[in-house]
Amino acid sequence: MSERLVFYTNPMSRGRTTRWMLEEIAVPYETEVLTYGGTMKSPDYLAINPMGKVPAIKHGDTVITECAAIIAYLADAFPEAGLAPAVDDPRRGAYYRWLFFGAGCVEGAASAATIGIKELDERQRAMAGFGSVQQVIDTLDNALSHPQPYLTGDMFTAADLYIGSQLAWLTSYGVFEKRASFVSYIERTTSREAAKLANQIDEELIAQNPELLPEGMGEGS
Repeated sequence: MSERLVFYTNPMSRGRTTRWMLEEIAVPYETEVLTYGGTMKSPDYLAINPMGKVPAIKHGDTVITECAAIIAYLADAFPEAGLAPAVDDPRRGAYYRWLFFGAGCVEGAASAATIGIKELDERQRAMAGFGSVQQVIDTLDNALSHPQPYLTGDMFTAADLYIGSQLAWLTSYGVFEKRASFVSYIERTTSREAAKLANQIDEELIAQNPELLPEGMGEGS
């Protein structure tokens, strides 16, 4: 696919996960860096994402927002990167399961834990899609404690990129505890060359543009 690919981001956001994905697919892309409370809320960007959040991409005339959706789209749009099982591959179900477990349960649990809501009563656990923070941690720990290196087996997929990126951030900031399975999984996933290159790009952006640092978080989707 040869359509122009534009990436809207801030290096202190979930855009770092999307950049990793863009480096994995290894196709040319343009970067538009936005500021919190500034260009992220400009009319031009609100026409891209009315939520005024990053990341987002525009591929030709197609706009995709929300980190998991962007990753899923790119995996399918650029199948030569080998980041998603084929539609008729039996691993496709597990791939979808874990990609959207990250988008739903991990994101929900992370948000709750970050704002200090770690313990829910029985009614709240029934209402919350993620159940409880501990349930999410235990579920991931169980999935990552098996001999297989990745969530669908031996194949590294966009689901591993997403979950690996989430766990790296959540454990480094103490939102999730550093279980042994998490530590080894983070090392397996984030040691990839694309991950290291993406991190280097974003760290250089921060060093060169301190004004990009947010006064408060919450505007990265």
